[in-house]
Amino acid sequence: MKLTLTTLSENTAAGPGCAAEWGWSIFIQTDDMAIMLDTGAGLATLRNADKADIPLKAVDKIVLSHAHADHSGGVRDILQKTRHPELIAHPAVWIPKYKKSEKDGSAVFNGIPFAKEELEKYARFNLSEQPVRVSENILTTGEVQRQTDFETIEPYFYRKEQETLVPDDFPDDSALIFKTEKGLVIVSGCAHRGIINTILHAREITGEKRVHAVIGGTHLYPKKDVQVEQTIRALKELDVERIGVSHCTGLKAAMALTRAFGDRFFLNNAGNRITIE
Repeated sequence: MKLTLTTLSENTAAGPGCAAEWGWSIFIQTDDMAIMLDTGAGLATLRNADKADIPLKAVDKIVLSHAHADHSGGVRDILQKTRHPELIAHPAVWIPKYKKSEKDGSAVFNGIPFAKEELEKYARFNLSEQPVRVSENILTTGEVQRQTDFETIEPYFYRKEQETLVPDDFPDDSALIFKTEKGLVIVSGCAHRGIINTILHAREITGEKRVHAVIGGTHLYPKKDVQVEQTIRALKELDVERIGVSHCTGLKAAMALTRAFGDRFFLNNAGNRITIE
């Protein structure tokens, strides 16, 4: 299976004319399918898709990795350019999300900025806690199981349940998995439940132990150095062949990763196009 991955939204841009925003979206073309993981915050994705000649009308599936606005803010604009694709997500994406200020504790809404009923005009929803098989060799992780003892979730993320804000442990956090001849290619959103947990979960549900590439957000920002070090150690033990980080990784963690992995590591910015065969 040949994969062509074009990053459409990311914190930094790879070249002239590409727009950057705090957010994440990636377009993935396979031999017979076009998939978009996340839709950015709503500023850069359409512009960069146009610049990269991405045929949005050809998008078959849109996967939302979780409900945060920097991953879902562009969903309505993207859907209006498509032809009623299937939209795959965890049911918990519709639970309202909030982020609390570390200074004064005030809470700001941070979820999908559109009503489900509005988006249903443009897409067929497939909401599942379990992995969704997109094709024979493509599936979502479904709800990622937490296995490591060192991957943490920031205490300022909340969700609203019965009018009460509770700490968010991100049941909706998910990723895309591609089974290739070289091993798994795992494309994450933010990996709020931990990038190592995501990899371990992907290996378990596919039965494939080889991991060719991990691309996307890793949420190593603003983690402590010890968690970054433990993550690097685990990536080495898992023998991940290529690591391309984006969005919520943070420059400090990215520098540690490039020191640890050398040519196996790359920064994956808006405008990057990667081919895996």
